[in-house]
Amino acid sequence: MITVKIELKNLYDNFRDSKTIQAFAKIIQEDAKKLKHPINIMEVCGGHTHTIMKYGLPQLMPDNVGFIHGPGCPVCIMPKERIDHAYVLAMQDDTILVTLGDMIKVPGSHGSLQQARAKGADVRFVYSPLESIKIARENPDKKIIFFAIGFETTTPMSAALIQKVIQDKIPNILFHINHVTVPEVMEILIDNKDSKHKIDAFLGPSHVSVIAGSQIYDIFPSKYNIPVVVGGFEPVDVMESISMIVKQFLENESKLQIQYKRAVTHQGNVNAQAMNDKYFEKRDFFRWRGLGDMPKSALKLKSEYSNLDAEIIYKDILPNDKIDDHKLCICGDILRGMAKPTECTIFGSACKPNTPIGSCMVSSEGACAAYYKYGNLL
Repeated sequence: MITVKIELKNLYDNFRDSKTIQAFAKIIQEDAKKLKHPINIMEVCGGHTHTIMKYGLPQLMPDNVGFIHGPGCPVCIMPKERIDHAYVLAMQDDTILVTLGDMIKVPGSHGSLQQARAKGADVRFVYSPLESIKIARENPDKKIIFFAIGFETTTPMSAALIQKVIQDKIPNILFHINHVTVPEVMEILIDNKDSKHKIDAFLGPSHVSVIAGSQIYDIFPSKYNIPVVVGGFEPVDVMESISMIVKQFLENESKLQIQYKRAVTHQGNVNAQAMNDKYFEKRDFFRWRGLGDMPKSALKLKSEYSNLDAEIIYKDILPNDKIDDHKLCICGDILRGMAKPTECTIFGSACKPNTPIGSCMVSSEGACAAYYKYGNLL
C-alpha cells in the first residue's frame, strides 16, 4: 500500500501561485480594454477584502475595474446595543459568557467584553460552539450563555449546539442569537441612493454559499440585472472570479456563476439548512451597524425554544436604546461601501487594532484591519 501524505499547504499552494495570478491579471487587463464603462465590484465578505489587500490585487486591476468593500463581517456589523447585551449578561452573577474570538474586543457603550473580563466577568472565547458543553458540565452551578454571531456559515454550528443541549438535557446553557443573513443586505446596498459608487457586480462569499447554496443570489441577475460570481478566498480564486465578471460585461450578460465549484453547489447543504429551519426563524428587523434596521435580515430562536433564549429570560435588564458610533468613526460608511478606511480621520492614529474605536478595526475580517495590516501594499 502506498501512503500519500498531504500537508495543508498542498491544498492552497496552487491557489496562491504568482504566475497564475499574473496570468489572470493579464487576461483582465486585456478584457477590460473592451468594457463600455468602468465597473465596480463589491466583495461582500471581509475575508475577500483581506485577500485583496494582502496580495495587492488592486494594483493588478486596470483603472476601469474597482473594488467596493462590503458589510460581510459579522463582528463589524454588530450594533453597540447588541454588544451592550453581551456586556450586561457577562456581568451577571454566576454567569459565563461564551462567544467567538473577535467579539471579545469590540467596544460597546459600556466597554468591550475584554474590559468586562478585566472587571471580573467570566468571558470565554471558543473556536466551536460545542465547546460550551464542556464548560457547562465543568460549571454546573453557573449559567452558560452562548452569544452566537455569524452569517449562514456559522449558523448550523449554533443549531447543532441547541440540538445537543436539548437531546442531552443540559440545564445550564442559554443562547443569545445574533446570526444575520447575506442576501437582504445586498439588496439594501443596491437600492442605496446615497452611495458614491454604483455596484455593478457582486463577488459572493463562498463559505456562506457552501451552506445556503448559490441559490440565495438568484434574485440579483434576474431582478436587478447584476452579475454575481461566488468565489473562493485564495488570490487565484478572486482573480478568476473577477475575470468571470468582466467577461459577463463583455458578453452583455448578467448571471449567477460559481467559481468555487470545489465546495459550492446551487442547492447548498440541505441538511444544515433543515437544522437551521428547525430552531431559527427570521426576525422582523435587525439593526446593522452603519445600515440601520433591515427587515428579515437576521435570525432568532423559535418561540418553542424560549426557555433557552437569553433575550427573553433577561429582557428586563437588557438595554434597547439605539446607540450611535463615535462621531469621528466612519465605520458605517465603510460597511456601506461609501468610504475607504483611509478616508477616516482617526484611521491608524487614535484607531488601531490594539485601541479600536470602531468595529472595522477589531475584527480579523474588518476592512480597517486589512488596510492597517497590509497598508504598505496600497
